[in-house]
Amino acid sequence: MTTTGDPGPVHPPLSGWNGSWTPHPPSIARLAGLTPGHSVTVVKHRPDGTEAARYPATVVSSHVSSPWVEVEAVWSGSLVDVAGLAFERGDLLKEYFSPLHPFNAFAVIAPEGPRKGWYGNVTYPAFLLDDGMNPTLVWHDLYLDLVVLADGTVHLLDDDQLDAAPAPFSDQAMHYAIHAARQDLLAFVRSLDVQQ
Repeated sequence: MTTTGDPGPVHPPLSGWNGSWTPHPPSIARLAGLTPGHSVTVVKHRPDGTEAARYPATVVSSHVSSPWVEVEAVWSGSLVDVAGLAFERGDLLKEYFSPLHPFNAFAVIAPEGPRKGWYGNVTYPAFLLDDGMNPTLVWHDLYLDLVVLADGTVHLLDDDQLDAAPAPFSDQAMHYAIHAARQDLLAFVRSLDVQQ
């Protein structure tokens, strides 16, 4: 994306807990309260707010400090290849979510052990719907993704989708904020790569 000058301060739209650029305050405490072994249901929302995926995961101990929460899930779908990163049935996904940051990251690990790479999404901050026994961890996608392969190759994805997106995503400040979040996401993934 080419920008002309500084877009000024970023004032993304506020739309409440279900898809907002600002954190959902109750979720900060709820996510911090999850302990290793806790079962959660992870739900992905598309940019328009509709549900795209739902699957079980388990909270695990993490070297990443709060407010990040790490969960593990097993890929049970069919083969999906994104920019050379293959998601295959039985792969372990180590997923990192935050109620304060506008992105998440997934490590894709083959059943026999080697990490294949990272998949990252620009998102609204994650939020938690707590129904007691099995809380639901929701993340709301914001178009831009990235893939970092095991050899360090980086692929930046879906700029065309963001360019074609309707308001409020077509707003210059929001557009700029989403791109800036992807740069922060890349730095986060690289920091995770060093720690593992």
